[in-house]
Parts: sequence; C-alpha cells; structure tokens
Amino acid sequence: MTPDVSLGNWMKQRALRSPNRRAITFEGLTLTYAQLQDRIDRTATVLREGGIREGDRVGYLGLNHPAFLETMFAAARLGAIFVPLNFRLTGAELEFIINDAGCHTMVADSDHTEILDSVRDHLSMQRWLSVEATADGWDDLVLARDAADPIDATPAIDPESVAVIMYTSGTTGLPKGAMLTHANFWWNNTNATSTLDLLENDVSLVIAPLFHIGGLNVISLATMQRGGELVIHRSFDPNLALEDVPKYGVTTIFGVPAMFLFMSQLPTFNDAELMSIRMLICGGAPVPEPLMKVYAGRGIPINQGYGLTETAPLVTFLTDEFGMEKIGSAGKTPLFCEIKLVDDGGSTITDHDIMGEVCVQGPNVMKGYWNRPEATAEAIDELDWFHTGDIGYLDSDGFLFIADRVKDMVISGGENVYPAEIESVLYEHPAIIEVAVIGVPDERWGEAVTAIAVLAQGEELTLDGLRDFAGDKLARFKLPTQLQTIDEIPRNAAGKVLKRELRSQFG
Repeated sequence: MTPDVSLGNWMKQRALRSPNRRAITFEGLTLTYAQLQDRIDRTATVLREGGIREGDRVGYLGLNHPAFLETMFAAARLGAIFVPLNFRLTGAELEFIINDAGCHTMVADSDHTEILDSVRDHLSMQRWLSVEATADGWDDLVLARDAADPIDATPAIDPESVAVIMYTSGTTGLPKGAMLTHANFWWNNTNATSTLDLLENDVSLVIAPLFHIGGLNVISLATMQRGGELVIHRSFDPNLALEDVPKYGVTTIFGVPAMFLFMSQLPTFNDAELMSIRMLICGGAPVPEPLMKVYAGRGIPINQGYGLTETAPLVTFLTDEFGMEKIGSAGKTPLFCEIKLVDDGGSTITDHDIMGEVCVQGPNVMKGYWNRPEATAEAIDELDWFHTGDIGYLDSDGFLFIADRVKDMVISGGENVYPAEIESVLYEHPAIIEVAVIGVPDERWGEAVTAIAVLAQGEELTLDGLRDFAGDKLARFKLPTQLQTIDEIPRNAAGKVLKRELRSQFG
C-alpha cells in the first residue's frame, strides 16, 4: 500500500501521535498539535461550505500568521490547491496572479484587504474571507471557523496532485505558477530532515515570509513533520528575533544573509543569549565569509544551501562541517535529489571545475508551470531533468559552486528580481530610450537593483523620479536602488544586451 503523504494527512497523523506537543507559538499564544488540527478541520468545513472542492484554488495574502498554515492544510484536506501571494506586490501584480490561478476563494489579513479591494472589480473570485478584522464585503474567517464543526470526511488525495501553486517571476516579465505536489513537499521535507538532522524537540523561529518557498519549506514544514515547534513572527524584526531566542529556546532559524547581518549589527548582539541555537540555515544568496565568522564567534554555525521554488526548494546543502573549508559552495545534494551539469549543447559535463547549466532530478521537482505547457516543456526535459538556468561547476570533491545566472536574475535581500519585468515598466518612461537592469554587489542586500538607461536628447532623470514613476507598477523590492546613464547599451551581433559588460563596468 502506498502511504498517503498529502499535506493534510501527514499533519493529521502528526496531531494524532503528539496531540499535546507545542506546534505553533504566535504573539504569546501557543497551539498544541491537537488544537492546531482542530482549527484546520474547522477551516476545512468553512471552505467546503463556501463551495471549495477538489482542484479549486484558495488564495492567501497576508503577513506571517497561523491562519496561513491553517488555510493551507485545510485546503489540502479537501484536495484544493493553496496559492500564497507575495504581500509586497502591487494591486496590478496581484490581479494578474489571482486571475491566472483562477482563485475561487481569497483569505487576507486586515492589512491587505484594501489593496485587493482596489482591484476587486477585475477579479472573478467567489468568496472573500478576512483574518482578524472584518472589512466591507469580507466575511470573518475566524468567526466562521469557531462556529463550524470539524470536517467529518475528506476525499482520498493523490500525492502526485498539486498542493500549492507558488508564483515566481519569469524572464518574459509575467509570473509563472510552479505547481508543487503533495509528494514534492513530502520528499523535500524528507531530504531536509535527513540532511539537517532536524529533531522533534526543535524550536524554529520563522522570520522569513511564509509566502516564499524558503520561509515555508526549507525547515518550517519539516520541523512540524518531526513534531517540533514554530515560533512565528509576522515580519522580520531583528530586535524581536534576538529577544525571542532565549524566551522560547529557539534552536533553528531560516533566513537570508541580510537578516542575519541586521541581527549581528544590533548593539545587543554580543550580549544576547543565543546558547540554545544549534544552527542557522541560510538561503537566497551566498553567505559572506565575515558574517560566518561573526556567528562562529558566538558558537553558532551557519548552514547554507541552493534551491529554487521549482524544486520545493532544496537542491544542495552545505552543512557546517564544511562551512569554512568550502566557502562559496552551495554544497552537495541530499539523499533523494540528483544534479548534473550540461554544456550549451545539452551534453553532460563529467570533468570537475567546468562550467555548465545546473539540472535537477528528483521527487522534489515541480509538476510544471500552471497553464504554461510551453514553459514546462522548456524547463523539464523528456528525462525529467529540470533545467535551472543557473551556471555552476563541481569541484574535485563534488561540491557545487554557483557562478552565474543564465536568466540574469538579481537576488536582493533574498528576493528573486527578474530584470525583464522591471525593464518592461521602465521602458514606458518618456525620458528613457533604452534600459537594462542588472544586479551589482551590495553589502547590505547582496545585490542592488541597478537601472542602466539611455536618455532621450535633452532629458534628465533622477533615481527618485524613476522610482516614483515605477512605484505603482512594481513592488518596492523590485524598484531600482541605483541609476546610471550611458550613451549606448552594449549589444552583441544578434542584438542581445551584453549584461556581462554592464556588470563589469558598473559592478
């Protein structure tokens, strides 16, 4: 018999086996696994009574909150598909994603009902549920949940069916929804627990946004699968993070390098009680050596890895035993994931220290892109290798090093920023003739989003003016933080922008 490893079922089984263990702590309130499961089952009733059926999409927009996980697991119990939304996006960006996913029901916190209302006339959703406050046109999810009975029966869920659609920006400027199955989550968590040695008594501090694959599924769900506790923060506050480590006996934290940098720069860092931490898990960008040494000085190892939304996300991991020996490396694959490097012709590279595109194969690789069969066929070949678009090499010991990005993606503060999306907006500015967006090294954010523009004759443009122009169409983290003007954008014979030259000139 094939076990049911669906999100809703493994959480239910965890609650049956450890009902009294602490599952979630949020702003002073702790829920046991039994209490959390009761909320999940009541939320599932609310969704079903609202018309949600197997395969329907349930959106969520809001800061980190227990209701995020409750809604996700409740949707999974019904065989519905959860669609987490980036709360940093503009109304126009949200409108595209919600309509592309075809969401039936939307759940939003009180901080984000207004932005959805601004585009409501352009959305085809059938139900609107709010968390913590009721706005006009929104039903109160908490009141409905508390008044509902726990769901009595749920359909059998195919582990290979889609559990979550997580949107990632595409090189064409239009976001694509990565379809992650129940099995993808299960095998990613199995990889995480076997590689990171997560324990049933771990307490993981959740400071990264749950809508992001890193915040949700590097260690958060894996910790719960083991029966550990999540201490959830609405958003990242370095002071609060340091305070809550001793308060709750935090043992693990996932974050991007900028988060750990901000924590280390606080005047209270050197005297903060951090003895309970066994490891920090870092993703989104390479960890600078000085930052690793700062935490090593406090006896805290930093583990870092490489992954993508499409791989749910773990691809490789560098454990702390090799942290200083292999600085700059993304590590090795976990038990149930394989990588290979291919050259421009698609042939496998067998020698070490030779650059090639990183390809991934394993049960953690997505099913494909929602409503994008052409993009799916381009990304996943006939042998089920996912082509990441990232360039790297393997050293003589088999450790992966990421060297460049085929898609010219910029990683700023742990967020993936795609230049094509920004360029399409900036090209609308009347003063701009040509524009290219690149990332340049930045000590604070990893990379700074930099616009290189050719201006029309007699025109002038300031960075503030450019940001004001694009502010209504792009999330703040996508807005350029640097502006350079030049006479001509360098291109090759085929007309392609030579971004390597731009990075060499301005980086």
